[in-house]
Amino acid sequence: MFYRFAKTVVHFILIIIGGRFQVQNKEKIIEAPYVVVSTHTSWIEIIYLAFAVYPTSVHYMAKQELFKGKFLNWLMTHLNAFPVNRENPGPSAIKAPIRLLKQGKVVGIFPSGTRKQTNLHLKRGAVTIAYKGKVPMLPAVYDGPKTFGELIKRKPIIIRFGDAVQVHDSDLEQKEVLEQKSNELMETFEKLQAEIDAAKKRKEKIR
Repeated sequence: MFYRFAKTVVHFILIIIGGRFQVQNKEKIIEAPYVVVSTHTSWIEIIYLAFAVYPTSVHYMAKQELFKGKFLNWLMTHLNAFPVNRENPGPSAIKAPIRLLKQGKVVGIFPSGTRKQTNLHLKRGAVTIAYKGKVPMLPAVYDGPKTFGELIKRKPIIIRFGDAVQVHDSDLEQKEVLEQKSNELMETFEKLQAEIDAAKKRKEKIR
């Protein structure tokens, strides 16, 4: 209930201050449970990725520091986030999202773990969680403002989805699967971004 209320309020605010929001390839969104995976370039994409798959709720991994204090703990919990110690990740970093997946939920993970450029080496955490949770991954790319200053300049915002990546479609050993699917995810991210860039160039030529 609170998640829906918060989504409505935030969405209303962003409609006023933000640019046009477009979800591309929405038909590729699969039925829960799954792991939605996106490269991490800004805190803004976390919000818009949740908008893109709504009314399905996304349970995001969040650094444990955000849960300090009664109010913050209550707020983050009601926003469907769960804490992870990024400095020293333990078994709970895997167990918590897998438990959510087994409950039929959607888990949101940003493989790079930081808001850096999208060509960073892809970490295997998302693939590991999808593999152990026995669910597919839904790749997505965000293209839009990276800061609040850019957001209020009303730059266009795009979330583009790719085809679901199945992690149990071969007889390979786990180590090989993690390597193969990590590479497949990275290639998908690059492909989706290239498609967005190509569409932008076509629009510019028409103008």
